[in-house]
Amino acid sequence: MNQLREDILSGALQPGERLIEEQLTRRFGISRAPLREALRLLDEQGLVEHLPRRGVRVAQLSERDVDELFGLRDVLEQYAVSLFTPLAEGTHVGDLEDALKAMDVAARKGDLREENDAHCRFHIAMVALAGQRHLLLAYRPVIHKLQLYMAANLRREVEHVGDPGDGVRRHRKLFDAVVSQDAPTVLAALASHGARTYIG
Repeated sequence: MNQLREDILSGALQPGERLIEEQLTRRFGISRAPLREALRLLDEQGLVEHLPRRGVRVAQLSERDVDELFGLRDVLEQYAVSLFTPLAEGTHVGDLEDALKAMDVAARKGDLREENDAHCRFHIAMVALAGQRHLLLAYRPVIHKLQLYMAANLRREVEHVGDPGDGVRRHRKLFDAVVSQDAPTVLAALASHGARTYIG
């Protein structure tokens, strides 16, 4: 599944492209059962979609889909912030810090797939600080569906901005805001960290 996922997030497989089981089983040297399990997991992550009687294709988000998903992400993250600020005594931000470090390492190496994964982990870790299981259950599918769009946008950012560390700096500012434990500071950092401009 990792190679197929990487092909999707790298743009080697384009949104809307059909995934034909026979071709994939030959390419990866596996039987249909593990391939179908991999496709099921990729479907859960929002990277592929099953179409009745038409098979499987790389997920394709319309402009409206993306806008709705970002709207949901914004609302859920703002709600999480209202729950976790100020941070309760003894709250650890290790997962958030680890994701930020992984983003930095990936950006320096030019590994856009790993940077995108670390970006996703960063946002999940931030929402997890709220300590609400059902909030996380609602949030994960949203951020996973946006991963495909974020991966494409990371590629555009590197091409046009030319600064692989820019996204890391924006997230470090957000991390510092979370550690500050001041809700207005975190919300301001969220609003300005480029979610709709650079999808970060």
